[in-house]
Amino acid sequence: MGARALPAALLLGVVTGCAAEQEPKEPAAGAKSTATGKSTAGAPAGAPAGSPAGAVAKGGSIGGKGSACVLPVAFDLASGWSPEAVRIDAEFGALKHGPVTLVCEIDAKPAGNIGYLRVWTGGAGATDPRAALEAFVAEESKSKKDVAYTKTTVGGFAAAEVTYLNTDEFLDAPKKERALAFAAPRGLVVLHLGGMDSEEHEQMLPAYELAKKSVHGV
Repeated sequence: MGARALPAALLLGVVTGCAAEQEPKEPAAGAKSTATGKSTAGAPAGAPAGSPAGAVAKGGSIGGKGSACVLPVAFDLASGWSPEAVRIDAEFGALKHGPVTLVCEIDAKPAGNIGYLRVWTGGAGATDPRAALEAFVAEESKSKKDVAYTKTTVGGFAAAEVTYLNTDEFLDAPKKERALAFAAPRGLVVLHLGGMDSEEHEQMLPAYELAKKSVHGV
């Protein structure tokens, strides 16, 4: 009787041992991804210690005289984001979408994300942000769905904002995008936030919101 019971006991020990080896370990609190440097604890990369999810640290401003991109307005940048003026290509000229021209790219890569907050500007004569935004989006994303426009105010300027899902056939998967247009005294401005994919887009939203809420004239 005892001899026949022994293999079953051994088998139970082997099964129990395998289960213990396969059980996933919980990540330590505050752990970071070694691939991207993004926090897994809730607050986005670049946020001060103890900040709630959605908060982001300020890392300077852009738009004023002497900054990397001189714009019709100025606004705050998230910590680590790197702005660079867009030069007109000698062969192809400027990149235009509707009534606006790409003038500045603010790179999120130094802050741990893959994407840009791009700034487009147009003439001072534009007075209808919604019409300008519709023309911009028509060229920025040829194929899209779930398009939603809202009327708003930014920095005291009349503005329009749009969110949509870019469904371009060349993308690996549809991705979230959004843009904001407003007419400042010195010219029309469009801020566009894309991202490599929807996850990156969501993680970069605090930087976009920081720029949006800090817009002011120069």
